[in-house]
Amino acid sequence: MSSALTFQSTKPLASGNHIPLLGFGVAYGFGKQEDPAELTKPSLAEALKVGYRHVDTAQMYRNEKFVGECIRESGIPREEIFVTSKVPASDAGYESAAKAVDISLKALGFDYLDLYLIHSPPKGTQLRLETYKALVDAKKAGKLRDIGVSNYNVHHLEEIKGAGLEAPAVNQVEIHPFCQQKTIVEYCNAHGIVVEAYCSVVRGALDHPVIASVARKHEKDPAQVLIRWSLQRGFVPLMRSSNPARIRSNAELDDWELDGDDMRQLDGLDKGSAGAISWNPIDVA
Repeated sequence: MSSALTFQSTKPLASGNHIPLLGFGVAYGFGKQEDPAELTKPSLAEALKVGYRHVDTAQMYRNEKFVGECIRESGIPREEIFVTSKVPASDAGYESAAKAVDISLKALGFDYLDLYLIHSPPKGTQLRLETYKALVDAKKAGKLRDIGVSNYNVHHLEEIKGAGLEAPAVNQVEIHPFCQQKTIVEYCNAHGIVVEAYCSVVRGALDHPVIASVARKHEKDPAQVLIRWSLQRGFVPLMRSSNPARIRSNAELDDWELDGDDMRQLDGLDKGSAGAISWNPIDVA
């Protein structure tokens, strides 16, 4: 990958649409008690000001309304911002998922979404396929530009293929040097599915000696090293922060790159599923 990265840098999806390489996540209200508006709006406003044009939210984050408001208040044309949301697994099933799409659009105040994902695989093949079919039909209706999944393992993806349905444009999974999801990544690469990486900076656990050493070598901070690793591995990393300085520094990736030795050292940190710090799809039946 060239070191020349900007906020305009994108990756093609199978549909012919393009997804910006740098994503800004707004999972502030996920499983927490505080009002998600208190963190979502100022953080997203700063991210948009800095130049991010890829925003990742979900119904479970309880902040779609605030994301929509913030985008409108930014004055940036809607078509210049790539917005993702997600249907929760609790809304699995055709009718529930179809309704969830409309709920997200209404909350955001948008006519369409650039990408809509199943947040995690519902339990049971039939339920997973019914949920996915609802997204396929919502795409045909023009409500969604692209559809995809999150936390899907290979056998979940094979179900979609076996049912003769279009492949997901994206599979969003936890990926960083300690949890590289190699089997899932290899499958996605072979089938034209873009891999988005969440927890790309390991939720701030940046004190590992290898990461620290590579950071010192390039005079960068550890988070920048992890994001650059993700980009050079061909992923679309999602970053999240409420710190304005961190929001800016996480995007300072355009004047340098990791060399072969750096990549080998970071690749060597993989612990497989044992390295996951969030939720892992391996055991979903």
